[in-house]
Amino acid sequence: MVTVFGLGFVGLTTALGFAHLGYKVYGIDVNRERTNVLKAGKLPFLEPDMQEVLQTHLNQNFIITDNAQQAIADSEYIFYCVGTPYGESGSADLTYLFSAIDTTINAVHDEKFRVLVTKSTIPPSTTAEKIVPYVKAKGAVAEHLGVANNPEFLREGHCWSDFMEADRIVLGCNDDISKNMLCRLYEPMHVPIVCVSHSTGEFIKYLSNTLLATMISYSNEMAQVADQIGGIDVGDAFHILHMDKRWNNCNMTSYVYPGCGYGGYCLPKDTCALFAQAKAKGCEPQILKHVIETNEKRPAIIAEKIIQCQTKEAVIGILGLSFKPGSDDVRDTAAYKVIKALQQKGYSNITAYDPAAVEEFQKYYQDVTVDYKNSAREVYESADVIAIVTAWDEFKAVPELGDKPIVDCRYMFSSL
Repeated sequence: MVTVFGLGFVGLTTALGFAHLGYKVYGIDVNRERTNVLKAGKLPFLEPDMQEVLQTHLNQNFIITDNAQQAIADSEYIFYCVGTPYGESGSADLTYLFSAIDTTINAVHDEKFRVLVTKSTIPPSTTAEKIVPYVKAKGAVAEHLGVANNPEFLREGHCWSDFMEADRIVLGCNDDISKNMLCRLYEPMHVPIVCVSHSTGEFIKYLSNTLLATMISYSNEMAQVADQIGGIDVGDAFHILHMDKRWNNCNMTSYVYPGCGYGGYCLPKDTCALFAQAKAKGCEPQILKHVIETNEKRPAIIAEKIIQCQTKEAVIGILGLSFKPGSDDVRDTAAYKVIKALQQKGYSNITAYDPAAVEEFQKYYQDVTVDYKNSAREVYESADVIAIVTAWDEFKAVPELGDKPIVDCRYMFSSL
């Protein structure tokens, strides 16, 4: 049996994935609003395919509970999928993780071996230098606890398929009992399982996300260079770059393409956390430093493109509020940063629309004043200039609405 702490994108996908494989899974989350929505058989966020899976397994293989004692007593596997946000220094905040570990250890009253698995993204060396010593300090209980990490590689909007059709399962394990248990757990998935050291497992996740962040910032910097030079069709140039056989069929082209900067939860958090961890260890990686700086500067550059030749009385229409299409996630979204930059420059008449994320955006960002509309057409009709900030497919039809100026911040209208 499996217990999963945290029922956000990663935790819910993990819990439902194991339930789908036939295991009994307990889900625990301190967010009562979220658990109430889930108990009603609904998703608390936009994620294709998972609504049906939730309804299939809810109260069958998947049990949402507040009773950590019972869940942990029944379980051999405890997965931690709680938030590890980053602070001003960029380092990961492990408060929620250690709280969940405390809850687990306090609930252990037998000698059954359990493996504690961190699926939350944590900086390299965290398991070895912080989690293992923390668990060992608990005395006799620790003799029956294994410690491992199991990084996730889920894309929002594709979480279910990414879990069920994983490229590989990475297990950061330093003891054979935990390794063998986790291999048995994942065996029914019939995908490659690689077992590595604690720190290697953690590092692989950051290696993946910082590469994606680097490619996005590289692409944005090159788009800025092209704009400075002039006479360059940026979208066409990147599409032609993608025709190179070294890129074909590798699905990286969405990252090597300019836009408004990377956002969401993982790339900003993980890139900053790895940079902070490297600095703490005496190394300041210059490429990562400039990737972060490029991303931080991008919204102001986009704002300047939008307001060219516009008076401060102009109504600016923003199309797209989520950090990417197919998601209602607005965490660290470029749209907020662009709107904030516009308002700081004195442009206060802003109207906006997103197919899925208006409610989330209003909840997260109450410090910006926006006139929200119900469609792209309403934004178009009320605005003097329209900026496409998130590349939702429906926005491809916006040029057909008339001849108002459109700033294609996502380079959606390339001729290729």
